[in-house]
Amino acid sequence: MTPPATPPQHPPERPKASPLGIWLFLAYLAVYAGFVWIAAFSGTRLASRPFGGVNLAIVYGFLLIIAPLILALAYLKWAGKAED
Repeated sequence: MTPPATPPQHPPERPKASPLGIWLFLAYLAVYAGFVWIAAFSGTRLASRPFGGVNLAIVYGFLLIIAPLILALAYLKWAGKAED
């Protein structure tokens, strides 16, 4: 039997976790931990209305939804520059 004409192709190696991605994750984790801390130890503060009659729980909740989207866009922008 003859050997194959071309060497076998190996799948490309996956890059290691980006330090930028880890830092952005830790930033979001800090925001989330802040929410949990306030809810656990100062629940009445979430009922305060610091922004035009909307309570802090609603504002913080929206922040927890929007922050990952902003961090993802930042990652796409910064990670693309790192590859160049």
